[in-house]
Amino acid sequence: MPDPQPEQLRRARPAEHREAAALLAAGIARARSGTGGLVLLRGATGTGRTSVLEAAAEAAAAQGMRVLRARCSQGWAAAPFAAVLQLLGPVPGSGQTDPAGDEHEQAVLLRHALRSYAGESPLLLAVDDVHLADGPSYRWLVEAARHVDRLPLPILLAVTERSQYDIDPPSPGFTHTLSPALVDTHTLSPLTPDSAAGLVRAQHPKAPTAWVESCVRAGAGSPLLLRALLDDLNASAGYATDVPLPYPDLPEASAALYQGSYVAAVQWWLDSAGNGTAEVARALAVLEEGRERAAGGAGGGEAQAGLLGELTGADPARVAGWLTAMTGLGLLRPGPDGLPRYAHPLLRDAVLTGVPAARRRAVHRTAAEAMLHRGAPTAAVARHLLRSGPVGADWAPAVLRDAASLALRDGRSDDAVAFLRRALEEPLPDDHRQRVLTELGSLECAGRDSSAGIPRLTEALGLHGTPQDRVRAAVALGTALAGRGRARAAVEVLRTVDGQLTGHPDLGGALETASALLSDQDQTVRSDVYRRLSETAERSPELVGPATRALLVRYAASAALTSAGDAMRQVRALLAEPAHPLTEPFLLGTSAAVAQWADELDEADRLVDRGLAGQRPDLLHPMHAALLNTRADIAAARGEYTLLPAEPPTHAHGPSNVHATTLIALVETGRTAEARRLADGFDLREAPDNWELNRFLYARGAQRAAAGDTAGALHDFLECGRRQSAREVVSPVVTPWRSAAAECRLALGSPQEALALAEEELRLARVWGTPRTVGRALRVLGTVTGGRRGLRLAEEAVALLADAPAATEGELVAALLAQGRQLTAAGERVRARACLRTAAERAERLGAVRLRTLAEEALREGGARRAATARTGSGALTGSELRIARLAAGGRTNAEIAGLLHLARRTVETHLTSTYKKLGIRRRGELGQALSKD
Repeated sequence: MPDPQPEQLRRARPAEHREAAALLAAGIARARSGTGGLVLLRGATGTGRTSVLEAAAEAAAAQGMRVLRARCSQGWAAAPFAAVLQLLGPVPGSGQTDPAGDEHEQAVLLRHALRSYAGESPLLLAVDDVHLADGPSYRWLVEAARHVDRLPLPILLAVTERSQYDIDPPSPGFTHTLSPALVDTHTLSPLTPDSAAGLVRAQHPKAPTAWVESCVRAGAGSPLLLRALLDDLNASAGYATDVPLPYPDLPEASAALYQGSYVAAVQWWLDSAGNGTAEVARALAVLEEGRERAAGGAGGGEAQAGLLGELTGADPARVAGWLTAMTGLGLLRPGPDGLPRYAHPLLRDAVLTGVPAARRRAVHRTAAEAMLHRGAPTAAVARHLLRSGPVGADWAPAVLRDAASLALRDGRSDDAVAFLRRALEEPLPDDHRQRVLTELGSLECAGRDSSAGIPRLTEALGLHGTPQDRVRAAVALGTALAGRGRARAAVEVLRTVDGQLTGHPDLGGALETASALLSDQDQTVRSDVYRRLSETAERSPELVGPATRALLVRYAASAALTSAGDAMRQVRALLAEPAHPLTEPFLLGTSAAVAQWADELDEADRLVDRGLAGQRPDLLHPMHAALLNTRADIAAARGEYTLLPAEPPTHAHGPSNVHATTLIALVETGRTAEARRLADGFDLREAPDNWELNRFLYARGAQRAAAGDTAGALHDFLECGRRQSAREVVSPVVTPWRSAAAECRLALGSPQEALALAEEELRLARVWGTPRTVGRALRVLGTVTGGRRGLRLAEEAVALLADAPAATEGELVAALLAQGRQLTAAGERVRARACLRTAAERAERLGAVRLRTLAEEALREGGARRAATARTGSGALTGSELRIARLAAGGRTNAEIAGLLHLARRTVETHLTSTYKKLGIRRRGELGQALSKD
């Protein structure tokens, strides 16, 4: 669209030009009064020399002076006196000014013509870009300056000259041989940010500040570039001055600028600087393109200058000076790494315009190799390889894989994927290609581009590599398939590879163990896999390694075929045996799950830590998810609900175990609305028939029960039980669905069905034998039974749980609540209140809002006033709050605490905020004293 601003606003004079204009105005006044002189305007390309000179010429003409203009250019440099003839026009006798003529005679003739003009009226000789004048003209103009001063004549000679630090050393300036007394010199400065912002505001008064600042950076202190940018933006309706806020963001690609004035101005700036400077400027733009998001650069400024010199053949000392000069002008500014970068991505892109893609790739390749030899950070070298195209050298894929590993260490999986994809473009032997494909496919399956991952893993499995690498590829592919509901295909893949590994029993054991773990996603496949494992263990026990035997222990525990004590003895013995590195993750993860069921939570925590420490983030492995599930189960068993994720990850294939534990946590902490949204967030008819669905059914039953939907809760508990029983998972250690269903049956008026469920739960709980499972079953059976026997069962549950580890605190609170209710029903109100107050206080410390609320309701129903629970002081802290507070008091940062406890940093901050409130403190430094008071 046409520029809606008046011309005087569109060409508003920046403050940096006013002093130069005043100097020229004074010279014009002296010339009009009969005293000549020379005014020299110097400045870098784009600082506005020409516009200031033109404005002075217009002012002189308006005052009656004769204005003679010449604009010098390289194209006229071969013709003698071309600039002077352009200035003076046709001169009588000018036929003598030919290449073969005598320069002195021609100069004299031209000076006579100048004096003739001056005799008619005062003159302004406006000579732009005198540094580009042909030799004879240049010398004539220098002599003319002396002549004007010597006579004197009513002539102002106003000359502009480019003065900028370039890669090629400059020749002496125009006034090199003149006395300073003959010259009034002014050097134009680049635009200040405020001045540039004023020019933008003159055309876009309603533009937001951020947009104006972007324009200022892209203008890079140059009136030329800024005006060209504004011309382009004004041609776009998206940036019209009458468009309401907000303005569209300033583009970062020059192709988005409609007219192309900005790009043309940048290219003119490069051409004016000469080939050497243009090469360095473009090489810098290419380097910066490769440095985007890189962790580190090519060293300090000296190293960068050396690298640019190596890429372009320029003198590194001159390059260093050029970088400093351009930073001073505003075209460059220090980046996050301290190295000079273009002031705006749009400016960098405009510099790159016209650089062929092949040239860019060549620069990136040369830069990568040079930086590698200079010891630059791996990520910085790899960034250039991303843009270089295939290198064909052994060092390139090695750098890219190392960069991928570093990116994963820093949590930048997208960068790791990019590096590995680029590594595949290099020629690789089969074994190396297999590893890269396995790593890349694993990352793609775990990330947003899962559709590409399985084909890559399939390709990896088809290549010839070491047996260990084939097993890694097979396990990764099996994990990916099972994660997409294709458990049977996953097991078949592992079986096929197992059949090809004759003579490698340890590797075969890793595949068997992986098959068993992945088969949990499909009941039919699971039964077949565990049947085969059991038969092998009975027939040829020497062929079954520690990890597989640990899985059989876990299977027996879930089937109520062993006790917690026996299971832990077996697991500890297996952990003491040597294990192959590929089977050790399975052994650790399975043992951690058994230890968690056995309420050996500290030991389970240590096993999870060991297992996670051994996991490679670039290899898809079923035990990684299993270990995270166990960690969530440990937190739930301890009642540390705030350690569970506030927002569980999305799961495209149905609810996960983390969703189940999070749902329980939301219920127990009283966040009913969030619990309802999570419970209703899945269509379970579309969910895969796996163990995670069973866990979620149990959790949803708990949510429905807490919300008063007893019938819905009963349906979920019974459906969970039906599915678990079909999997031969009958022990209440996994999901105590019978106890939960019994309470629902009782509430719905079916005491006999409730009693049968509760008695069966107790029988199975005694097989496992931990206080948690037995205490829970006793509590529920006591509630269902009622009367004196029910009270005795409740008291037995409290006694058992009171002597148990602190990790069963939540079950103890529930047992105290049941005992208090039964005592109230029996008329023993004093004892009942003591039980219920203890339950409320313990629930408060635990952060179990639901149980605390139930205890307080029971107290009120029994005629007691509200329980005085500890809501302040260290006694009010939950277990997780206390743990975090102690680490913070010990000097740990929030990031360190998050890493130690495997929490999100936001979770740590939330805990500390709550802790400060309960302790009545304001600062971190007060934690130690506050915690030591009690």
